[in-house]
Amino acid sequence: MSPILFKIPLTIPYLGHFDVPIYGFGMMLVMAFVFAPWLAWWRARREGLNGDIILDVGFWIFVCGLIGARALYCIEYWGVDIHSLSDALQYWRGGIVYYGGVLGAAVGFLAFWWFHRFPIRPYVDAIAPSIALGTAFGRMGCFLNGCCYGDTCSLPWAMRFPAGSPPWADEVRNGLISQGAATSLALHPTQLYSAIDGVVLLVLLSAYYPLRRRDGEVIGVLMLAYPVTRFLIEQLRNDEPGIFLGMTISQTISVAVFAGAILYWVWLSRQPAARYVDGARVAGESSVPA
Repeated sequence: MSPILFKIPLTIPYLGHFDVPIYGFGMMLVMAFVFAPWLAWWRARREGLNGDIILDVGFWIFVCGLIGARALYCIEYWGVDIHSLSDALQYWRGGIVYYGGVLGAAVGFLAFWWFHRFPIRPYVDAIAPSIALGTAFGRMGCFLNGCCYGDTCSLPWAMRFPAGSPPWADEVRNGLISQGAATSLALHPTQLYSAIDGVVLLVLLSAYYPLRRRDGEVIGVLMLAYPVTRFLIEQLRNDEPGIFLGMTISQTISVAVFAGAILYWVWLSRQPAARYVDGARVAGESSVPA
């Protein structure tokens, strides 16, 4: 864990010398902003799609997704970790909710599409692997920040977080460790589990991409797979209370997303087996038997 990766010395005339902190969480967001759109652009160009659309809509997806993720976190943790508008604006310190980001990104994507009409399904397929890549970077940011931590664990890879970190503070508050403890209890590194999950999903979606028979299948795979892995990883976390039938808010949303994904696949299976390539529809092909 390293909330601040390093500091950049800066001297401003008449104002003095400052050390500008570079936060690990913010750095991972920058990495996601750079590499995820590039991957989607590369894939779109390879498929004969308009790369400029990817770059333009990618900006709106990132900005609106970040706003949505931070907004849902502030709503959920107002009065706990967030006490003022100033706290809410300090997103680089960590504190976002993934599904809030998904909702915000969807709003940004649809708003851009409304003014620049283009075929939705081939473009969301091109973007889907980038979502997984962005998830991996984001969860590495969570690890550096110390948030989104897991429950106690005795496994060899269990991790202890230093004094002052979110899990340490939570354990002190609940009387599990003393104020003088140097580290938290040994915990599941659920942030790393989620980052690995993002990489696995990236590989899965990239492998499935050339096998798709219809536009929209790749994002459909993501809609099915992510809620399952998120639900399971959430079982190992210890930073959110249960709100419905013992499930956390993220598990509850995961169930709803998975149900929606099933309905989406039912609808998609009734669409013609065709893909949008070089500005035209072509018959869907697959290297596996139909």
